[in-house]
Amino acid sequence: MTEPTTYRTGLGVSDADSITVLGHSLADELLGQVSFGELAYWLMAKQRPTPQQRNLFEAVLVSLADHGFTPTAIGARVTLLSAPESIQGALAAGLLGGGDRFLGVTENAARFLHDALESCDPLPEDAHGWDALATEVVSRTRAEGRFVPGLGHPVHKDGDPRTPVLFDLARRNDLFGSHLELFAAIGRTHSAVLGRELPLNGAGACGAVLADVGLPLGVARGVALLARCAGLLGHLAEELADPIANDIFMAVDRNVDYRPPME
Repeated sequence: MTEPTTYRTGLGVSDADSITVLGHSLADELLGQVSFGELAYWLMAKQRPTPQQRNLFEAVLVSLADHGFTPTAIGARVTLLSAPESIQGALAAGLLGGGDRFLGVTENAARFLHDALESCDPLPEDAHGWDALATEVVSRTRAEGRFVPGLGHPVHKDGDPRTPVLFDLARRNDLFGSHLELFAAIGRTHSAVLGRELPLNGAGACGAVLADVGLPLGVARGVALLARCAGLLGHLAEELADPIANDIFMAVDRNVDYRPPME
């Protein structure tokens, strides 16, 4: 007799009388007892975060939730204008804009730091060693014609206000690991290589934090999107109550510089 096909998951299962998530009764052991951030970490890492890991993870979510009228927020609002019956479509439109220029830096920085550390054995033991490694990494990246993810910001030219706070939180929670050490060293040394001073941006700092708190690198961009989902929902709620999307549309439509192709 042919055995029935089964599909593995360690996340959740339900039957007529119960819902089980991560091996715990959702109703009896999780509801009212764990925060959403703690559960989100637990679902991705398949292990419950320590209080310190939860603190840093939730700080990342807060850090990335909103940054004003970014393309992701504008895209969500304008999509809601076009399809007011589909808030899910407006939310999805905003999330789809989370690429290498907005939000994706979090994952890019985490992978960049991880790759640099993988080729370094043993790891530096002091600030001098970290600075030497950072100088080597930045120099190699520049020689390859690539940018260092996490360096620079289009708005915060003189310093991203989130970065020092995340550094301080990591130190106070005893989670200032190798990824943050290298990221901080890049901040100290890059100007000697690049010939100009650039801020360490908050998205890059978030990537370093996520790598140090033990989450899989492959979900780092998803964490950024999870955070921004809350911000986009805020924009959509505001759009429903105090709409501006039509003003954006009309401002573009009334100021078209039409230049037909030359025949």
